[in-house]
Amino acid sequence: MQEQRSVLVLGGTGYIGGRLVPRLLEHGHRVRVLARSAGKLAEVPWREDVEVVEGDLLSPADVAAACAGIDVVVYLVHSLSASGSFEQTELQTAGNVARAARAAGVQRIVYLGGLHPDSAELSRHLASRKAVGDLFLASGVPTIALQAGIVIGSGSASFEMIRHLTEVLPYMPAPRWVRNKVQPIAVRDVLHYLLGAVEVAGAINRTFDIGGPDVLRYGQMMNGYAVEAGLPQRPIAALPVFTPWLASQWVNLVTPIPRRLAVPIIESLQYDCVVREHDIDALIPPPPGGLTGYRQAVRLALAKMRAGEVETSWHGASLDDAPADALPSDPDWAGHTVFIDEKSRETSAGIDDLWSVIEGIGGENGWYSFPLAWAVRGWLDKLVGGVGLSRGRRDTARLQTGEALDFWRVEHIERGRRLRLRAEMRMPGRGWLELETADDGGRRRYRQRAVYFPQGLAGRLYWYALVPFHGAIFSGMANRIVLEAEARTRRRTEHRS
Repeated sequence: MQEQRSVLVLGGTGYIGGRLVPRLLEHGHRVRVLARSAGKLAEVPWREDVEVVEGDLLSPADVAAACAGIDVVVYLVHSLSASGSFEQTELQTAGNVARAARAAGVQRIVYLGGLHPDSAELSRHLASRKAVGDLFLASGVPTIALQAGIVIGSGSASFEMIRHLTEVLPYMPAPRWVRNKVQPIAVRDVLHYLLGAVEVAGAINRTFDIGGPDVLRYGQMMNGYAVEAGLPQRPIAALPVFTPWLASQWVNLVTPIPRRLAVPIIESLQYDCVVREHDIDALIPPPPGGLTGYRQAVRLALAKMRAGEVETSWHGASLDDAPADALPSDPDWAGHTVFIDEKSRETSAGIDDLWSVIEGIGGENGWYSFPLAWAVRGWLDKLVGGVGLSRGRRDTARLQTGEALDFWRVEHIERGRRLRLRAEMRMPGRGWLELETADDGGRRRYRQRAVYFPQGLAGRLYWYALVPFHGAIFSGMANRIVLEAEARTRRRTEHRS
């Protein structure tokens, strides 16, 4: 019988961590998750089965409290910044974890890093991930540092980049790195090795390369996706003029992946990144049935997407330079410049129908007003390195606190009553959008409020420049949301009769 362990997952709100936690629970382990905001985990299905502690990895006291009584720490944190001194921040957070783990008597650290060659001068992101792994290995706490390449699964950033590049472009002008060899790995196999690293016995302290069974060129991965998606294979021309910076701009424009996330992915493709040793097999046997091939991983990811069963997504990743402050309460606005656009509509729609329209907003469902204006704003955001509108949403009908919604993020959701979105588009200030239902003594209403805190003169000019469009955008949104909700109520009533 597998020994039950207390496991601290750092990065439990991310793509890999959000999938690992329920699998740890299935194996009988006790799980603690550290998050800067516990509200971000309020809607996940395993919330009541884990201990959630609020804290910041940059705070030694928070990290020490999180490590108390823990057997294994799983470290799945990596900066998504494309600039700045993220390397120093990553070493600082990893150092806090290493010191706290050693002081708390943690038996093992499990770290997920990246495959990299030994001989090349590594990119900043790969070098930083290697440095974090080296720090853990020298920490005095036995560490299993798994090194993986491109992760393929529904919702993974690498898979979404391949998918959109292949689907959008009938002809692909590409950087020279499309000819480099990579060894992708299915997300289910990454989870298999992470779970195994938590459970294996012994004081092991070393790196292990992990990868799938296929070694491919990036161009072959794109055309492998095309075959599985029922698309013609794409002609690919490798051009020497595409620098990593220019390639990230190209990816930013033609895919939903923002430049800040595209940069570390593209930088990792500058080298041949393949498994150099298979020592992991002696420690953690491959999963039953063997490792998942690339084409099968694509097939499984597409099936999950079509069924609406994407468990976690890169959309939920927090971008380091995106606004992160919560909307202050109204009394806190005193003495500050704030612009507000409020709309209220009385409606005959049922509250449930009104809420279903509110919670379904964005993504493929759109924003119920002036589609061209929203599209232009999304493209402008892309041009300046923002996330743009094409980030979409994870689920077409249901939202969770903390997940991305086009160029917004769900800051708060009170299901059936209130949805608050925080703006993550590039702009000189901070913005929120609140959508609410209300039932005042049988008088049902829809309420909508856009709140904007300008930054300097540019922020004020930005708001005033948009004032002429507010009638079309905000009034149109309120009107069409109410009309759609009323139409749903009528259809439901007619169906019953």
